[in-house]
Amino acid sequence: MKLGYTILYVADVASSLSFYERAFGFKRRFLHESGTYGELETGETTLSFAAHDLGDANFPGGYIRANESEIPLGMEIGLLTLDVASAHAHALREGAIELSAPVSKPWGQIVSYVRAPDGCLIELCTPVGE
Repeated sequence: MKLGYTILYVADVASSLSFYERAFGFKRRFLHESGTYGELETGETTLSFAAHDLGDANFPGGYIRANESEIPLGMEIGLLTLDVASAHAHALREGAIELSAPVSKPWGQIVSYVRAPDGCLIELCTPVGE
């Protein structure tokens, strides 16, 4: 077993792809012609986005939409970088909302948190042990 992909359900797939491209430098792998599903090149594991309409179809009992929650959901995506401060500042310039400025953790890792316009919680961090 291995992690194949992460899907974030969002209001506007194209807008989310564009934000992650601008804010973090990822390249677009795919956007379905319907605009309801897209993927980014992020390494071995794909970061994908699906429209809320697909989420509604997949989860007939409903789900919590990250962009409609006043507080971040209890899950995050973690993006590794050697320069958290610069990545954090750039993400804010591209429309992210600051939740926690970069701080050094007791184990030596530098970590910050932002929230994407689509509501996703994003941790920007140095690799553990770097």
